[in-house]
Amino acid sequence: MSANAPALTGTSVRPNRPGIVLATLLTCQLMIILDATVMNVALPRIQSDLHFSATSLSWVLNIYTLVFGGLLLLGGRAGDLFGRRRVFIAGLSLFTLASLVGGFADSAAWLLIARVVQGLGAAAAGPSTLALLTTTFTEPKERLRALALFSAMASAGFAVGLILGGLLTEWLSWRSVLFINVPFGIAAVTFAARYLPSPQRHPASLDLPGAITATGGIASVVYGFIRAASNGWGDSVTLVALFLGIGLLGAFLAIEIRTEHPLLPLRLFADRNRAAAYVNFCLGPMAGMSMFFFLSQYLQEVHGYGALATGFAFLPMALLVFGMSRLIPRVLPRFGPKPVALIGTVLMAGGLALLTQLSTSSGYFPLMFVPMVLMGVGMGLAFSPLNVIIMSTVPARDAGAAGGVLQTMQQIGATLGLAILVTVFGTATRHATGSPHEVLVSGMTTAFIVSVVIASLAFLVALTFRRVPR
Repeated sequence: MSANAPALTGTSVRPNRPGIVLATLLTCQLMIILDATVMNVALPRIQSDLHFSATSLSWVLNIYTLVFGGLLLLGGRAGDLFGRRRVFIAGLSLFTLASLVGGFADSAAWLLIARVVQGLGAAAAGPSTLALLTTTFTEPKERLRALALFSAMASAGFAVGLILGGLLTEWLSWRSVLFINVPFGIAAVTFAARYLPSPQRHPASLDLPGAITATGGIASVVYGFIRAASNGWGDSVTLVALFLGIGLLGAFLAIEIRTEHPLLPLRLFADRNRAAAYVNFCLGPMAGMSMFFFLSQYLQEVHGYGALATGFAFLPMALLVFGMSRLIPRVLPRFGPKPVALIGTVLMAGGLALLTQLSTSSGYFPLMFVPMVLMGVGMGLAFSPLNVIIMSTVPARDAGAAGGVLQTMQQIGATLGLAILVTVFGTATRHATGSPHEVLVSGMTTAFIVSVVIASLAFLVALTFRRVPR
């Protein structure tokens, strides 16, 4: 597989419509992130309609995560080599079509296949989304604003997914959770074809051995963590998957060192700030995912919230993340990325620390509302500087690869964090006594303690950022 055609000139189709270009790219990013959580609250109805078993139901979520996370690096490099605009449109079209087909599913197998194809489309479109944003908005203030909005979509998308999933499931049906992607996907593809610029393409060969080992390694590791969450760390299949994944990733790094046109240019990690930002893009979701997963269960099982009320419980956090995205372009040039990221990480850790005090009698105010506020402000401040640090100094030829690595780190962090925290939760509940609700809350608060530790590690990594000129 090669891309030996002459390099494109990089001219824009409609360079005078930056607002439409930005809206198109952000719509794609929000759709991709939403589909990681939007089906959470619809799972009971999906199980009833399509006759999923209790053990197979989790694959409605996990199969998307597995395919999406496993193919992100390949999708990012494919955009660099074969044209980001082309790969973006193809990936988004595939994602939209899979959403339409999945909405008509009348069996468990049909829905799972549709989710696999959604993951393929998301892995193709996702990295090109960030790369196109970086190469289209080259003026510093415009780029900073665009990256802040992109980060808001990435951070708030998990909460928005719960809200939207609750609304659609309560008012319409679980099928509407998939159908909602179709009109937005068609609109985004139409505007992309008409207005999206075509950045310069860099003739090179695709690193096929690297693609095979990277995809196999990431998919195997992600599968290992997904299985650990349900079967425990002592499960033989879990251990085989993790060791196989680590071995394949080791082989991948060896290949990347030697190949002329690597799938993952290791020079991306030569800059200390960028390397630290990548690490924190893994640690942040690793700590934050516990809030979505455990609090949604707490609200429904302990307090009897419905799907719609559970979704709206996360609204303060989602609004604050979006609010921070409007503030970041003013704050970041004035103070620089390091203090903003440090303050955001401290607020995240503070919100998680408050959640360790939950009990069966805790009301929404203040012991859940205040952590929502702290997490909303903290995530908005902690993640936006990371996008800027990673993407603002990347050479144009590596923008797709850099975006692929960024989203891979986010996806692996969320999956790994959830697996670790669910295992901690399971261990804590096995030794807990009391009513079922008391046992549930005991396991959750123990898991939140581990989340605080992970957030503290993110703070220590943020301390290593060098001071960046304003």
